[in-house]
Amino acid sequence: MAVRVIRTDDDPILRKKSRDVKEINDRMKELIRDMFETMDEADGVGLAAPQVGILRRIIVIDDRESTRLALINPEIIEKDGNEKGFEGCLSIPGRQGTVERCTHVIVNYLDEDSNEKEIEANDFLARILQHEIDHLNGILYTDRAVEMYEITQEEGDIE
Repeated sequence: MAVRVIRTDDDPILRKKSRDVKEINDRMKELIRDMFETMDEADGVGLAAPQVGILRRIIVIDDRESTRLALINPEIIEKDGNEKGFEGCLSIPGRQGTVERCTHVIVNYLDEDSNEKEIEANDFLARILQHEIDHLNGILYTDRAVEMYEITQEEGDIE
């Protein structure tokens, strides 16, 4: 396993659409392990493959409560509700924003063993899933933000 370099918002790869994973082989499983390690090292709650320079439809999430998993070829099949909330991103250091997202989603995906799965998520977990799936489509949260804030490094405050 290895910690990979997280691409930042000036990297054009973050604006490209990711391709479906056709085969979940050892290379894809190694990528997933690396993504978890990278996310953990950066103290994140989600990471998409484009953020580490790989244009494949893979995300890893950890809501720090009960859900930690990898989703391959995730697709939102149902969404409802609406709420504004703060978001940050490992690819956009030093900034946060207010983003309107659905409060409930259902997502179809493949697990690491190629099994078709479905996850139903609310609130924070639903926000993580939408944020990471956006990355797979070349969309950053700043594209959806209604307000943006700078975070001062010394104090950790929002300005």
